[in-house]
Amino acid sequence: MKKLIILFLVIGLTSCDDFLKENVRGIISPNNFYNSDPEAIQAANGLYVTYRENVYRNWEGISAWQYFGTDEIMPSRIFGGLAAIMDYNLTETNYGNAYGMWQDLYRVVGDANSVILNLQDNVKISEAVKNRSLGEAYFLRALAYHNLTSIWGDVPFYTEDLTLAEVGELGRTDKSQIRTAMIADLKTAEGLLPSSYTGSNIGRASKWAAKFLRTRLHLWLQEWPAALDASKDIIDNSPHRLLPTYGEIFDVNNQFNEEAIFGWDHLTGVQGQAITDSFNPRLRDEPKNSSQRGEFAGVLSSRGEEFNGFGLAVPLNDAVEKHPDDLRKSWNMMDTYLGYDLTYTYLRKRTNFDFVQSPRGNHGEWWITMRMGQVYLMAAEAANEIGDPSAYNYINTIRDRAYEEDANLASLSQVEFRRAVQDELKWELLGETERKYDLVRWGIFYETVKNANYGRFSGPNNIQPHMQYAPIPAEEIVLNPALLDSDPTNNGYR
Repeated sequence: MKKLIILFLVIGLTSCDDFLKENVRGIISPNNFYNSDPEAIQAANGLYVTYRENVYRNWEGISAWQYFGTDEIMPSRIFGGLAAIMDYNLTETNYGNAYGMWQDLYRVVGDANSVILNLQDNVKISEAVKNRSLGEAYFLRALAYHNLTSIWGDVPFYTEDLTLAEVGELGRTDKSQIRTAMIADLKTAEGLLPSSYTGSNIGRASKWAAKFLRTRLHLWLQEWPAALDASKDIIDNSPHRLLPTYGEIFDVNNQFNEEAIFGWDHLTGVQGQAITDSFNPRLRDEPKNSSQRGEFAGVLSSRGEEFNGFGLAVPLNDAVEKHPDDLRKSWNMMDTYLGYDLTYTYLRKRTNFDFVQSPRGNHGEWWITMRMGQVYLMAAEAANEIGDPSAYNYINTIRDRAYEEDANLASLSQVEFRRAVQDELKWELLGETERKYDLVRWGIFYETVKNANYGRFSGPNNIQPHMQYAPIPAEEIVLNPALLDSDPTNNGYR
């Protein structure tokens, strides 16, 4: 066991806003910690804080690896370290947040390992708190490995509380082996976590969040029956449901809604720039008629609003042509606002213009990353792969909400249905989820990017098949040369 571990401690626990309110980093000996329920809760909270304030924070967080550089969403201009990602000019040294992302995800792994080790047989903690905290640690560790394997493929894998020296000698483990191990951990988490929360605990991971992530891993491994069973269980037995209309999901006044299964709670007044800053338009770009800028700013101000972000725009690609009657369009594409034509097309559902309650650099909102719309489409995908006709019920339930007129699918071949699910996922979850991961999982990453319309970016010209995974950062290789033992090419970048 490590003599010293690094934890993020969270002090406020008395209300929903206080769930993850304070971030105090300390160096604590396990021998002097984990002696009470509050300390166990603080340890679990620290895992959430690392995610919220580092991994899911802004445009250079995990978003850069999940849907930028695909056929979904792109910035309206080049953002610093993101340029190499957008243009597929990645090297071991030239991209902004990869080293930090690697470190943050492994920080979660290391801290989760310590939480699990120190809580498993701890008689000082009540059974209820122990179970929940252990379940959260298993879930959040699995989520870290999910992202690590999706971005880098084979990576170092350990579930013990190793020293830094021991970690620094680990080679890479096959990604499928890691996913199989995490599926086992998630099944454990499902048995430990509650079905739902109330009061100050709303926003924590539930058994259904663990089952959602397990479904994702089953899909990666093409374990279709297991993926279908898990997604059906969420649909049939969880407290979550599809909301009647698409726009309700993104109501900033009802973010903890019944469709949302899990997300990250960004709190006003707690940390710096939250992720919505990335998607809000910036006033210097808008409106399209620059002579109206002052007038437009005044109209916004009269409503308590600002265009106060960094302006990530949605690339048009085939969205307009393929979805002319889709009711989701007004939430997925915003090219006018208050009667003013805009220079760029924005992702309306990911914006928040309130400058009083949600100012630039200090947005307060729940960033949904798992919801029922995706569960139905995961079920449709899995059912199609095993020839189960229920696949149509699942995809058509999503399409029923998306169109005023009947848009049900029927009588497709397995290949045609597979492509229909891939397209539906793109539109239903535009800018919400893990498009790049899915393109790699489906084996269509290279061809999709090669044929995408990237505007000012040159990704389609530069993309090569090996670029489905990123190179391990050079700094990590210097610290641990064993990272090249199983693959001297570093994912094809050498």
